Amino acid sequence: MQTSHTATGFCCICEQLPGWVVTGSKDFGKFKDYVQESIDLFIQCAKEEGDEYPSVFNGEYEVVYDMDACALLSYYQKVISFAGLQALSGINQRQLAHYVAGRSKPRPQQSEKIKKAFSLLAQDIMKEYKN
Repeated sequence: MQTSHTATGFCCICEQLPGWVVTGSKDFGKFKDYVQESIDLFIQCAKEEGDEYPSVFNGEYEVVYDMDACALLSYYQKVISFAGLQALSGINQRQLAHYVAGRSKPRPQQSEKIKKAFSLLAQDIMKEYKN
């Protein structure tokens, strides 16, 4: 699921379900529950109406969220400070806060810096965890 974050909360689309879009809570846990309910309802309605839908939704499936930079920042802001992300990404923490608040969107180059910063953090954590 391509997942974004806006001033009003998380939103996502699923290319496998044409026309399906979900927007909702600023709390990602609640948002995930809402996404699951929405998919279940979409599939139920498709079955009742005799509409086609991807067969992957017939059995057990896992929803995978592909978060953009703003969604990552919002989701992990309780885990790592903007000061820490500034050190990893080189992006001013005030600018990072603007992205989370939805006051501005990062340019593609900035988005890549943010994603790389989270990747570096995850790699560093895993390296320490293995030791």
